[in-house]
Amino acid sequence: MVKKNLTKAAALGMVTAMAATSLFGCSKDDNKTTTAAGGGATQSSDPGKKTTIEVMAFTEEVPNMFKKYVSTHPDFAAKYELNYTVVATDDGAYQKALDQVLADGGAKTPNIYMAEAAFVKKYTTGSASSYACTYEDLGIDVENKIKDAGIAQYSADITRRDGKVVALGYQANGGAFIYNREVAKDVFGDDKPETVEKAIGNNWDTFFEAAEKCKAKGYAIVSGDGDIWHAIENSSDKGWVVDGKLYIDPKREAFLDYSKKLKDNGYHNDTKDWTEGWYADMEEIGPKKVLGFYGPAWLINYTFKDHCGYKLNDDGSVAAMGTYGQWGVCKPNVGFFWGGTWLVANKNVLNNADIKAGVKELIEYVTLDTSDTGLQYEWANAKFSDSVKTKDVVASSVVMKKSDGTLEFLGGQDAFPTFIAGCAYAKGDNLTEYDEAINTQWRDAVRAYTSGEKTREEAIKWFKQQIKDNMPSITVE
Repeated sequence: MVKKNLTKAAALGMVTAMAATSLFGCSKDDNKTTTAAGGGATQSSDPGKKTTIEVMAFTEEVPNMFKKYVSTHPDFAAKYELNYTVVATDDGAYQKALDQVLADGGAKTPNIYMAEAAFVKKYTTGSASSYACTYEDLGIDVENKIKDAGIAQYSADITRRDGKVVALGYQANGGAFIYNREVAKDVFGDDKPETVEKAIGNNWDTFFEAAEKCKAKGYAIVSGDGDIWHAIENSSDKGWVVDGKLYIDPKREAFLDYSKKLKDNGYHNDTKDWTEGWYADMEEIGPKKVLGFYGPAWLINYTFKDHCGYKLNDDGSVAAMGTYGQWGVCKPNVGFFWGGTWLVANKNVLNNADIKAGVKELIEYVTLDTSDTGLQYEWANAKFSDSVKTKDVVASSVVMKKSDGTLEFLGGQDAFPTFIAGCAYAKGDNLTEYDEAINTQWRDAVRAYTSGEKTREEAIKWFKQQIKDNMPSITVE
């Protein structure tokens, strides 16, 4: 279902796009969409009397949010027409298309564009950040609104340029430990979140003690080493590049040892994330049943549900099959986040008061509105569309605290308190715009070490050489 060469956030984007595409049609006078498979993008335009706002995204998700706003706000619809260009992230097509139109600076240059976690730093603080304006430039009282909405601090800090927020998202992707209740009950005596949280502790030593207990009962603690990688990557003190030089944070280097320990002791099923073996462990059809997976809410909503073996009845209700309803969530042993989509405003909007006002209105609706009619409340409570009934974790903890987060998939557990805590537990100051490419090389080096193909020293040396050969802008010592 998910191409293994996609970034993990991109894979999520593809899945959510499938759900979102059918939500709203484009009306003849307020929304026009062009979908491009790659390369440059072309758009239709009806000059009329309306002010045109150009939008560029990599899935239909945010465009569908805007379309609903237009359809429910007649005053806005009377004044604005939104043109959409959607380019998938496959093989870097979205970034290539976005870079081209930003550099061209023509009439079709997007006024609002999206950036996912894999490349958000590039467009907010990195090499392509000069095209973006800050939310303060738009006239948004952003710092007070972030505080009032209880926006997860990490998600704002990621995009700060000279201390000012350049982009915000509508999701919160702080991580939790998603555990199998039946395995937990057998290993730890009961399946309560607080029991599992205590068992895995707040460090990796306690986690491996739990792994030994799982092994004694014939279980794996995780499916593969990728299940702990995101927790390790996004809890490190520093990123991959510091002052232009490659830097291997000690916590990330320790992944070599943790990965080997998992493999050598038979603590996992040795799967690779986003492969059939990984999915099989969600359905309990792998070599050993697995205690848990590390991930944010979208991993539950858009991956687990499709691979846990359940089926739907004709009326759309769930036929209890597979592991549906058998899972729970608790606080992880380290804080982390994984994925996300941020909304960026082009500085070209500052040249036109009407466009600036329209962009400000749309961005506030998606990222900062905490009202019961706002996007985030509807998203959290599965009220955004009649056709999609998914309760999702949103950026605003204020919205989350007044929303119903009980999920049948989690046996009726209210997941929101755990994910609110997870978001507060996460940090975002260790991202760089190079992470996607460097992570791929690092994961390959670690697999070469754990398989016995290379020694620990050889794996690190090979990794450094790959960065030196393929990323000349980074100094490798």
